[in-house]
Amino acid sequence: MSNIGILIETGDDGVKEANLGVITAARGDGGNDIWAFVLGAAGEPSKSVLQEYGVQKIVDLSASGGDLESSPDLLAAALADAMGHFDIAVMLGLSSAGGRDILARLAALAEAALVQDCLGIDLSAQTVTKSHFSGRSLATIKFNSNPYICGLRPNAIDVAAAPCEAEVVSYQAAVPDPGKLVVKEVKQSQSKEVDLTEANIIITGGRPIASADNYQILRQCADLVGAAVGASRAAVDAGYAPHSMQVGQTGKTVSPKLYIGCGLSGSVQHFAGMKTAKVIVAINTDKDAPIFGKCDYGIIGDLFEVVPVLTEVLREQEETG
Repeated sequence: MSNIGILIETGDDGVKEANLGVITAARGDGGNDIWAFVLGAAGEPSKSVLQEYGVQKIVDLSASGGDLESSPDLLAAALADAMGHFDIAVMLGLSSAGGRDILARLAALAEAALVQDCLGIDLSAQTVTKSHFSGRSLATIKFNSNPYICGLRPNAIDVAAAPCEAEVVSYQAAVPDPGKLVVKEVKQSQSKEVDLTEANIIITGGRPIASADNYQILRQCADLVGAAVGASRAAVDAGYAPHSMQVGQTGKTVSPKLYIGCGLSGSVQHFAGMKTAKVIVAINTDKDAPIFGKCDYGIIGDLFEVVPVLTEVLREQEETG
């Protein structure tokens, strides 16, 4: 039996849903003790959610002092201390923007091996799987010793509940200020759009979107289902969307439950960034577009006609309950 730790990420609505896949992966074949590491107010309020998916211990690190939420240096130091104190053999987290930062710092402090952006993990075999060569192959990587650290791609693991009773523990980690980083100001983003890498549903527009203003057509549909809006490299290169929206080999890699591609040809480079989506829907006027050979459902039609109809249907369903 091993102690498996998880760095839990929270947002305005509490525990981010993507964490639940990490918890599911941490349970493995059973027999491990699952420890969730959280900050401050996230502790007790998160208990009902975390224990529903198998977390037995919830460790609140807020008593460690310092601004752990804003300083990756301090949070990594607190986690490294807690890993030793609670004898954590494996630490898991999300390969989100924040998760990558914290896990990398933690690996250096804990002198632990680290693999990011993993698609799966086998704790009994001490192996992880990771996409290579733009998704053309999967590599199996084996860890030779504990502790080790693994960042899992958001939404890559199917979620499964395993209710148990969790205990919340407060721990004051020894966190000397390394003095390498001073957080002067933290500004909350005004955007209400869902992060692409954590979204369950993504609607992406390709070059046929024709202008930046036309992305509003996709956003109207996306808002009704809580989806994120993405863009192809061709659309970004044409100036229709910022690089932060780009999905693909030179953009973001995503694993949503539903991916709707509007006006996408289905290039190898774009497919590399979204091939692990659970369901792929393609909308294109060209019946011979390569994406139709890679999708689960295809609609031969103009995105400017199909998407507004879809939006109207969704709006009617929302109004009628």
